[in-house]
Amino acid sequence: MSAERCSFQMIKRDLIEFYSRTAQQRERWNKRNRYYHRLLEKYYSFIIPQGKRVLEIGCGSGDLLNAVKPSHGVGIDLVPEVIELAKSKYKHLHFIVDDVENTELTETFDYIIISDTLGCLWDAQAAIHNVRKLCHAQTRIVISQYNFLWEPLIKILSFLGLKQKTPNANWFSNKDVINLLDLEDFQVIKTERKMLFPLNIPLLSVFFNSFIGNLPVFNHLCLVNLIVARLLPKEDTEASVSIIVPARNERGNIENAITRTPEFGKSQEFIFIEGHSSDNTYEEMERVKAAYPKKNIRLMRQTGKGKGNAVREAFDAATADILMILDADLTVSPEELPKFYDALCHHKGEFINGCRLVYPMDKNAMRFLNLLGNKFFGWFFSFLLSQPLKDTLCGTKVLFRKDYETIKANRAYFGDFDPFGDFDLLFGAAKQNLKITEVIIRYKDREYGTTQISRFKHGVLLFKMSFFAARKIKFI
Repeated sequence: MSAERCSFQMIKRDLIEFYSRTAQQRERWNKRNRYYHRLLEKYYSFIIPQGKRVLEIGCGSGDLLNAVKPSHGVGIDLVPEVIELAKSKYKHLHFIVDDVENTELTETFDYIIISDTLGCLWDAQAAIHNVRKLCHAQTRIVISQYNFLWEPLIKILSFLGLKQKTPNANWFSNKDVINLLDLEDFQVIKTERKMLFPLNIPLLSVFFNSFIGNLPVFNHLCLVNLIVARLLPKEDTEASVSIIVPARNERGNIENAITRTPEFGKSQEFIFIEGHSSDNTYEEMERVKAAYPKKNIRLMRQTGKGKGNAVREAFDAATADILMILDADLTVSPEELPKFYDALCHHKGEFINGCRLVYPMDKNAMRFLNLLGNKFFGWFFSFLLSQPLKDTLCGTKVLFRKDYETIKANRAYFGDFDPFGDFDLLFGAAKQNLKITEVIIRYKDREYGTTQISRFKHGVLLFKMSFFAARKIKFI
């Protein structure tokens, strides 16, 4: 047996002996630090929807696994005494003595929790490698760990007897964890920093943890780092496409939407949805449909008002694998659409958003105040969603229909707050832990009609929606 293997076994044996000896004591410490654990449970419950298949690696007594309310929950831990304790507390969950570095599990899960566990591992990369076989195409890995900046304070608290002593631990920075995930073909979706003040002092704790700790700069001092990642699929996808064209007073652009869209995907259907026009837009749709019988063109009249309503009604009627929005003003060129398809089918992201703010624009494509507003919302959404975004208001957005169905099923969390549809989709995608990726495109002048956006009226509404959503997704 190699010296390294002997060292590995000795360390594992010492860890098991320590945690076996301190299992009951650890329960008492958890009760003393209940505020910390309740906050951690709150963060995980926000990330992980109820009713999922969830595995927790290093589950301890099972409190966190129970808190996320899985439909099927499995916890694994090295220590038999800890597993017996978890079984006695939560009989509806499944607990197994197992080692993630040599796991024998074979089933797959929707979410895999690795909370405060990386620090105890001999070979963290081997553990992440083994997690791969427990993932299906939609699995999310959620990792939490202490912020490296807190190491001196934690050691002092342990020395003073104010925190339970533990064996020497690994300390991974976020960059270290992201590097491990990248080596094993996991793609990071987002990173979060939470819990600036882990003690329970009425009002003060809420102020620091729900508000101050979520602000830029201050959040770098938070105790807990959270990372959400997904396993990258190996093979590209080929899919059918539904191209949704919401149109109000866009008669002059309807035919170009058909003639300028390239062929891509297994098949294409165009869904034109007309929104109470006064320029015979719907009649033009009927003419174009008759003129291009080889194209799969479907016509709808929306029953409500606003682009958001039109998109939702057309999405519900769509039949293809991929849903794609093409605004009828054609300021985003139809010729750009294959880029969005390729990004989605090559797994560069799960929600593909257009970005108009890189290339120089046509002279009249976007007014100056609109440009400033778009830049502000790009920065603000990057902060809120913990994913980089530059242009939140580009009308072209693309995702798989199955992912839209998940967003739709969970829309009640935000409510019907967005008449435009952009924020509804972006916030819904972020809440469901979809990887958001931007495709850079050129933004053109419209060739027919006039803009239907009011800078001030709609600008105020966009600000109201942003701060409403901030309370629901960031300052929790």
